[in-house]
Amino acid sequence: MISVKRALNIIDETKVTPQIKELQISKALGHVLAENIIAPINMPNFRQSAMDGYALIWNENKTFTVTNESKAGDANTIHLEHSEAARIFTGAKVPENADTVVMQEHVSRIDDKFLITNMPKKGANIRPIGEQVKKGDCVLNKGMVLNEGGIGFLAGLGFKEVHVFSPPKVSILVTGNELQKPGKPLKEGAIYESNSVMLQMALHRFGTHKVKTFKAKDTLKATKKAIKKALEYGDVLLISGGISVGDYDFVKEALNQNFVDETFYKINQKPGKPLWFGKKDQQFVFALPGNPASALTCFYVYVLPLLKKYSGFSDYHLPRLEAQINSDFKNTTGKTLFLKAFYNAGQVSILPNQQSSMLNTFATSNVLVTIPENVETLKPQDRVTCINLNGYGN
Repeated sequence: MISVKRALNIIDETKVTPQIKELQISKALGHVLAENIIAPINMPNFRQSAMDGYALIWNENKTFTVTNESKAGDANTIHLEHSEAARIFTGAKVPENADTVVMQEHVSRIDDKFLITNMPKKGANIRPIGEQVKKGDCVLNKGMVLNEGGIGFLAGLGFKEVHVFSPPKVSILVTGNELQKPGKPLKEGAIYESNSVMLQMALHRFGTHKVKTFKAKDTLKATKKAIKKALEYGDVLLISGGISVGDYDFVKEALNQNFVDETFYKINQKPGKPLWFGKKDQQFVFALPGNPASALTCFYVYVLPLLKKYSGFSDYHLPRLEAQINSDFKNTTGKTLFLKAFYNAGQVSILPNQQSSMLNTFATSNVLVTIPENVETLKPQDRVTCINLNGYGN
């Protein structure tokens, strides 16, 4: 059995080889750029009006005659004489020899003539070529996570596709004779199987949609066969259940028979002590405890960082935050605890029903409070570290 710190260090030290794919920008939200983006054009690509108003050649004269009009999208070339002006609209091309745009609010117009009531400085209200971006500049860096602003920016530069790191394909293997699909009356001695859909949703939230689920009965032969099939599909395999030391727990031996090398087994933590992690060539396997809260805790703390690393993220752990605990707490286990809790305005409340089989409080928690193994007592207003469960997702 190893410590939480050692287990996290192993995950951090694990080398992965992210795959690269080309995606339409409309599908690239939340992905990590796999290339530097070089601007193919200036932005704006022409001198552009920043206001609705009048384009003119600046001079001391305050009276001008409107001789032309420039709307957004017009490609016409307009040439002005002194004391002439062009009616212009936001985003439109500025006439080639105009050097100032006067806001429409600052003129008094009668027919085709107007008087400037508030003379701007020369050069006002014109966006120069390349004001935002110059052609050839590196405008977005490899490793950046694309948000909606980044997607819009790429579209504005004329990009239709972009190269990003591809999230891994993930297999989920669920074991257990007692498991029954939801949707029908529960049989005597059975429980509804919830881990596969829970893990699928956690993966989808992260942006991993290439997910396939496998199931196995509690026999060595069935478990070995299911692991073999699951490994044929996925880059990462998540196994739910069958990893403890009961008479019907065959996962560890089945992994061995499929030539998956063990990296660690069992962590000094609660919940999720019987977590198994290993590797076969460039594939990774997490055998998660069967209890739902344990499985989800291990996913947040250990699985998600590896998946994010696989997807090109440099900051791959869920964000941590500090809070004041609002009640007494005793840790008599000698283990690191991950406690379902609710954080609000710098205060955190540890929720009831912390048992590893209970998911109901996970449904209302937004953090996991981390109590180190060497901390035995906490009092109200003591500061604790929380894992922010809202710190990932697309």
